[in-house]
Amino acid sequence: QVQLVESGGGLVQPGGSLRLSCAATPTVFSMYGMGWYRQAPGKQREWVARISSTGNTNYADSVKGRFTIARDNTKNTVYLQMNSLNPEDTAVYLCNADSPLESLPDYWGRGIQVTVSS
Repeated sequence: QVQLVESGGGLVQPGGSLRLSCAATPTVFSMYGMGWYRQAPGKQREWVARISSTGNTNYADSVKGRFTIARDNTKNTVYLQMNSLNPEDTAVYLCNADSPLESLPDYWGRGIQVTVSS
């Protein structure tokens, strides 16, 4: 059974930092691109960042320069380092495994809350 388990969320003050982690089932992690999405209350789910299986990264304009995505293939884990957080970053953050083939499904974690507030 494929699992994506997020950790590292919580409450942080504006300007602060958090690091999210997503531990994935090894068979998925080795093949899939990994990414992060977020969903704030009353808003649509928003793509945040992605890292390919070979390490290429992409970011949404809203987080570029503040967030960094990385993967540790020895731990089957993808990270999202979030710096200079502001209240607009408050959302549930979801880990995504992006299928390399149309015949294979995408996978999602359950999500983890990040709240930026003073």
